Amino acid sequence: MELIPLSLLLSLSLSTILFLLFRTSTARRRNLRSPPGSIGLPLIGETFQLISAYKTENPEPFIDTRVVKYGTVFTTHVFGERTVFSADAETNRFILQNEGRLFESSYPGSIANLVGKHSLLLMRGSLHRRMHSLTMSFANSTIIKDHLLVDIDRLVRRNLDKWTGRILLMEEAKKITFELTLKQLLSIEPCEWSENLRKEYMLVIEGFFCIPLPFFSLTYRRAIQARKRVTEALHLVVRERRVEREKGVKKNDMLGALFDSDCDDDEIVDLLVSLLVAGYDTTSTTMTLAVKFLTDTPSALAELKEEHEEIRKKKGASLALEWDDYKSMPFTQCVVNETLRLSNIISGVFRRAITDVKIKDYTIPKGSKVFASLRAVHLGQENFEDARVFDPWRWQKISDPANFMPFGGGPRRCPGHELARVALSVFLHHLITRFSWIPAEEDKLVFFPTTRTQKRYPIIVQNRNVVG
Repeated sequence: MELIPLSLLLSLSLSTILFLLFRTSTARRRNLRSPPGSIGLPLIGETFQLISAYKTENPEPFIDTRVVKYGTVFTTHVFGERTVFSADAETNRFILQNEGRLFESSYPGSIANLVGKHSLLLMRGSLHRRMHSLTMSFANSTIIKDHLLVDIDRLVRRNLDKWTGRILLMEEAKKITFELTLKQLLSIEPCEWSENLRKEYMLVIEGFFCIPLPFFSLTYRRAIQARKRVTEALHLVVRERRVEREKGVKKNDMLGALFDSDCDDDEIVDLLVSLLVAGYDTTSTTMTLAVKFLTDTPSALAELKEEHEEIRKKKGASLALEWDDYKSMPFTQCVVNETLRLSNIISGVFRRAITDVKIKDYTIPKGSKVFASLRAVHLGQENFEDARVFDPWRWQKISDPANFMPFGGGPRRCPGHELARVALSVFLHHLITRFSWIPAEEDKLVFFPTTRTQKRYPIIVQNRNVVG
């Protein structure tokens, strides 16, 4: 009998081992009870159903129908990947609190490509903890009180000074928040350069929830091109600031802190891109929707006016708000909370399971994409009474808002959450004490790619000091 070559024996042995491992792994996967659901069409999955559903006036149609059919934790396939959706408050808290242990940040390719691989959104582990802490150090209550509040107040009043007649409120709010974010991050005052950069950013954000194939999506292709122009502009700023720094000129802003953290220019630019997106789009949309909800709820607007007229009366001739003024706005904070709850600018967060995870009666397999829907919890009737009605007074009765997570939670909770609240409160104060307004035309909410009004909320403003 011929001898079998050693190489063949080794090859057969390796093949046998791999086969047994594969069969064992496959059998184990079959034994796992994954959340029920549907994965739709090959490659596309249920992406188009998701997009079309969010273009309706119902804020949560995609999730609503699947919760009825499958329960609050279900499986779907969106943006090129099989994804487990959670519309359950307890499950969402579990996912967010187990960042780094059971789950890690993982976003669709469209978002990841546009914010950049070094963005805070995609960082993990000790690097994320360090940069998240650094970002928070520029947006905590002490910094806002001692440094940022004066800029917030000044920039809000500067923009409102230009308002007259018919305006698109969402556009005006975006100018305010972009100018504020640029000031905080780069010490740049409003100018033609900043306005051109803002317009490029709008194109970038429009590409966040597209299929990430430039040949397939014109919107995504435009977003990629706009991102290139944005990064070129920011690289120029970073280089100029490094030259200034070498000459001994230092500025107390986020860019200065990033220089001290030994990040290279590519890392700094990616961080700035993601921080500008976070500070610009979400807060401005919340400002717009707060005004819309108040306009549609006259009793809430009347009570808010009363609160701010009282503050104005105490201040006399002084226009600029101070920290004590901000802390004396209890009903304003109810309005802020209710706007955040009902609008859900951040509809949810994406994570990936880094091990098999037991949730309720199911197992989420290792490697699975997970979406914790914050909006579904905020709009769930089991969590909030009359959940889809704007009712700021509910926050006078809620002492432990455990199901309220507008800024996410866990180690990745939005570092600018207090700054956003202050900016919105200051904006509402100056708007209410200086202007009356009416809607210029009917407008409605849409929820894709992000929550916003369809027509950018056109209103007609009139200075309250003008009798007409």
